[in-house]
Amino acid sequence: MALRNLRVENDPILRKISKPVKEINDSILVLLDDMAETLKKEDGVGLAAPQVGILKRVVVIDVGKGLIELINPEIIEVRGSQINMEGCLSFPGQSGYVDRPTYAKVKALDRNGDEKIYEGEGLLAIAFCHEIDHLNGILYIDKTIDESELEEIK
Repeated sequence: MALRNLRVENDPILRKISKPVKEINDSILVLLDDMAETLKKEDGVGLAAPQVGILKRVVVIDVGKGLIELINPEIIEVRGSQINMEGCLSFPGQSGYVDRPTYAKVKALDRNGDEKIYEGEGLLAIAFCHEIDHLNGILYIDKTIDESELEEIK
């Protein structure tokens, strides 16, 4: 395992759409392991492959309940709404309010190539949506709510 360098702020790779993983091979397994190690070192909640310079649909998430590895994840259901302060490892020291679902259901492959369904509420729902957005070149800063709008919502 090795630490990967994070791509930050104005790196154009963060705006590109990631390609599906066609085969789970040794390079994908190494990527998963390296991303997990990088996530832990950076004390983050989630990390998508574009954030380490790889345009593959691979995500790792850990909200404190153990590592979740997602290959080719798709959001298949969302419910509710929650507005929370959100940050991103690719935007160090920055944060903003974002409206995300309170519940998200995701379909993905695990490292063995088995299709799994994951369900998350609260922080896990946020992480699913945030990281899958990364795979589509969408960043949390695209969804931040202006302070004046926040007052109107409340």
